[in-house]
Amino acid sequence: MCGIAGIIYRNGDQPHPIGHDMTLMLQSMKHRGPDSTGYALYGPRGESVILRCTFADANDARDFDFHARLQRHQHEVQNRLRAMGATIQNVEEGTDYACRITLEYDGDLKDLTDRVEDVPGCEVLSLGHSLEIIKDLGDAEEVARQYELEGFTGTHAIGHVRMATESDVDISGAHPYWAYPFSDVAVVHNGQLTNYFQWKRRLERSGHRFQSECDSEIIAVYLAEKMSGGASLEDAMRQSLDELDGVFTYIAVTGDALGVAKDEMAAKPLVLYEGDDLVALASEEIAIRAVVDREIETWDPYEGEVLVWQR
Repeated sequence: MCGIAGIIYRNGDQPHPIGHDMTLMLQSMKHRGPDSTGYALYGPRGESVILRCTFADANDARDFDFHARLQRHQHEVQNRLRAMGATIQNVEEGTDYACRITLEYDGDLKDLTDRVEDVPGCEVLSLGHSLEIIKDLGDAEEVARQYELEGFTGTHAIGHVRMATESDVDISGAHPYWAYPFSDVAVVHNGQLTNYFQWKRRLERSGHRFQSECDSEIIAVYLAEKMSGGASLEDAMRQSLDELDGVFTYIAVTGDALGVAKDEMAAKPLVLYEGDDLVALASEEIAIRAVVDREIETWDPYEGEVLVWQR
């Protein structure tokens, strides 16, 4: 039993406190997933590329060489970025095992990601012009405090609270998932794909890599590959209902849109509020009421339904 949430403001590029809002939504569903919490936050789009990565897991053993080893790996990542023609503008350390790097780069994102992840222990969580994925062990308040998300402003966001059932309690198994190697696409998901291995093999043959055994990562890459072929987010999500088998509800986001899809059985819960100023959706209504301070009416999307909103 996990919890998913999404919010998108409907007034263009005007920034909103999405770090604060998503923390309220996710913390209200802490009972659905106490193991880890994750955010995909969309800030103002700029020319710079934002790289979020980890060099170890939160629960890795701390031996005598742990911090020195992580520093060596971080320096190696920066050296590789420069060797590929990137100009590093800023480096921020969220924790001793995670960092945020802002850079100028106009080359191939797949090549960049592959070169960075060749450094031992390094995992790219997200790469894009507005998307930033932050995820770690603990509840939303813990993760938000650790990564200073209270002041993060932007236009839309999704989030996930996880109860680990089929994989380890670690950062790699936490949601959201970035759609490697496509810029600014991410997914959170509640449910299970029954044709997971079929799609994983198919996408791996197309050159994609996966950092986890989680089916949510399959959905993210599936959608991004469809969109790279010319499909809109809505079209890609509609195709997913025909090609992905299982019981699921998922929320997908791009740099300017947020969408939700429910499979034809609609067994996984989702509640939705649509107003003039924002759209908010979550596994439970309590999460929506955490950020909308007025009387509202909510509703459940139908089975086999896809809904998409632009900011």
